[in-house]
Amino acid sequence: MAIWRTTVGLLLVLLLSGCDSPPPEGLRFGLASAPLTLDPRFATDAAGERIARLLFARLTDHDEQGRAVPALARWQQLDATRYLFILDPARAGFSNGQPLTSADVVASYRAVLDPAIGSPHRETLRGIRAVTAVGAVQILFELERPDPLLPGRLTLGILPAAQAAAAGRLTLPIGSGPFALLDQDSDGIRLQRRRDGLPLRFLVVGDPTVRALKLLRGELDLIQNDLPPEIAGWLAEQAGIGVQRAAGDTFAYLGFNHADPLTGRLAIRQAIALGIDRQALISHLFRDSATPAESVLPPDHWAGHPDLQPLTHDPVRARQLLAGLGYDTEHPLHLGYKTSADPFRLRLAAAIQAQLAAVNIAVDIQSYDWGTFYGDIKAGRFQLYSLAWVGVKEPDILRHIYHSESRPPGGANRGRYASPLVDLALDVAGRAATTDDMAAAYRTVQAQVRDDLVYVPLWYEHHVVAMGPRVTGYRLRRDGAYDALVDVSIRTQHQADRD
Repeated sequence: MAIWRTTVGLLLVLLLSGCDSPPPEGLRFGLASAPLTLDPRFATDAAGERIARLLFARLTDHDEQGRAVPALARWQQLDATRYLFILDPARAGFSNGQPLTSADVVASYRAVLDPAIGSPHRETLRGIRAVTAVGAVQILFELERPDPLLPGRLTLGILPAAQAAAAGRLTLPIGSGPFALLDQDSDGIRLQRRRDGLPLRFLVVGDPTVRALKLLRGELDLIQNDLPPEIAGWLAEQAGIGVQRAAGDTFAYLGFNHADPLTGRLAIRQAIALGIDRQALISHLFRDSATPAESVLPPDHWAGHPDLQPLTHDPVRARQLLAGLGYDTEHPLHLGYKTSADPFRLRLAAAIQAQLAAVNIAVDIQSYDWGTFYGDIKAGRFQLYSLAWVGVKEPDILRHIYHSESRPPGGANRGRYASPLVDLALDVAGRAATTDDMAAAYRTVQAQVRDDLVYVPLWYEHHVVAMGPRVTGYRLRRDGAYDALVDVSIRTQHQADRD
């Protein structure tokens, strides 16, 4: 800690001596990595989806309990397979002045459903048979089979019809959300709040220490998450910096390539799970800013599995399993572990590497920039990797990540896992007429994927935001979304100094 504080101090001196006064206009939000795309048809990474929520209106959203609620439209269920959505009369138009009509909604959903477009969201909406405009303000969704969760699935950001039909990813997509996209480049993304013209710039600063120092210097106003606990703690001690923490639902996990001859073996996955001491990692790396997890869905989710037994740390049993496969201290099991270049994620990988070395597993850590890393994971070029699922609301995420038909690009079964039992249970859940039947099927899935160790579930990470003195009114959400930027205010320099 002393060394880290000294390093921060030296960097701070350099930063203070080498910079002019920060620009007073607008709000500056520091990001650890740039979103891969802001096109709502293709956005799947956390930064992309969180920024997209600011740019695009959605038919529905979710309340704090994860239930579907109206957003751009309210709905009526006409019968088991037909839903009629009616657009809100007070809805905003697109940021280019064009009104938003049912034709735009239809075009946006038809684009995602079109296999030629190649949207990764197509699998989630696969039960939709047809989407039709009924006049200018009504949209009829017809399903292949009953789906009680359809309203909760309709959270796609709506594009103008012409953009929705375009091939390839849009560079400057147009939305009807509370912010308008002005431009984006390698350094950041410029938005403007539509109600008052407030400029908002997302700036990419990969190194968390530099991000923290820029916040302290006034070159950034907000940084959220992707902060090592010691940096967040240090910022909380600094004058003029406000730090908030809140429990989150971001599910962190260690993933396996089930098509690999080594990580495809259950005994090896079991040894890895037994060799990882999750509580030690939470205590020492996260400073208890995380909660152990057993499944993607939290246990209090209506379709969660509250009775899953926690994974245990048993290095003796791990070594026994590996010995049975011919691996020991002199002949360790060698595996590659891919992660991003984020310093904290590298420290986490190094800690897991040390724990697995104690059970005769030699881990080679391979770190990459976010785009390269994420591309390799989607392509199946890995043995081990660590990632997190962010903002999970609907239990159908389980189909998206575990069904054998959900391999990229049509889904997120990145480990190429296949189980007839899980496929069957997911199909049963998809045909269920009631949420009780659906929940039972999803609990079967969660129990089986735990037995198969598709992932090693790690923890639900807490959220943290650090704010400069100009910012007021920002509040963390459980899902980590940036929605509070809609209402956040900026103090004048006079107000900040006085406060």
